[in-house]
Amino acid sequence: MRVLVTGASGRLGRVVLPRLRDEGWAVRAVSRRSRADSTVEWVAADLSTGEGLAAAVAGVDAVLHLASSPTRRTHQIDVLGTRRLVVAAGHAGVGHLVYVSIVGVDRVPFGYYRHKLAAEQVVAAGEVPWSVLRATQFPEFLEELLRSASRFGPTLGDRAVLAQPVDPGEVAARLVAILAAGPSGRVEEFGGPQVLRFDEAVRAWRSARRSHRPLLPVRIPGRLGRALRAGGLTTTATPTGTRTWADHLADTYGGTGRK
Repeated sequence: MRVLVTGASGRLGRVVLPRLRDEGWAVRAVSRRSRADSTVEWVAADLSTGEGLAAAVAGVDAVLHLASSPTRRTHQIDVLGTRRLVVAAGHAGVGHLVYVSIVGVDRVPFGYYRHKLAAEQVVAAGEVPWSVLRATQFPEFLEELLRSASRFGPTLGDRAVLAQPVDPGEVAARLVAILAAGPSGRVEEFGGPQVLRFDEAVRAWRSARRSHRPLLPVRIPGRLGRALRAGGLTTTATPTGTRTWADHLADTYGGTGRK
């Protein structure tokens, strides 16, 4: 069985590719430029223009759509690019398209999330049998957020915001299982094993780094803040991952403190 993976060079893609190979999939990976790799067939294609998509989907059994652009040309790539991919896959007779989305896209009033939700709707309306997996935030993303919030000394943040970090390796394993099971025609959610308040996450992060910088509470206003404090980024769906925020911090910092 051959699977095409978009966003193959991203954080999740780099974890997914070896898992797919281990499970016996022949992998064709998409990037904007072709690459040399003895274990993966890399092809050049551009979601923003559609260039190369027809050739990329030709002869594959399934598509794993990970590509996304949170910070620029989001509508062009996430929504219109997904439509181009779905149309090309339909013309090629692809049997299953799996789209990776984010827990909370239907509850949290955030621009990027609106685009992800629109992309889900494009997938569901297309002619290719489909499955959607919404995952909670990766611990690496939470750590990047904490580093950014600490640029000026204290860690700034809304202490009551709730998060549920999930290990990307566990998301990758779930995606491989979804591919193997075939199209479900439904949206599935997958989160980490533990829901954390922002202040709890900060305390654990600070301890792991042996840092004494304080948390300076800043309440996120409006509908966005209310949705985040109400758990808009979390899910009660089971099964969940097993690796915790503490596991991530131990792997990252061990006993050496700040990195």
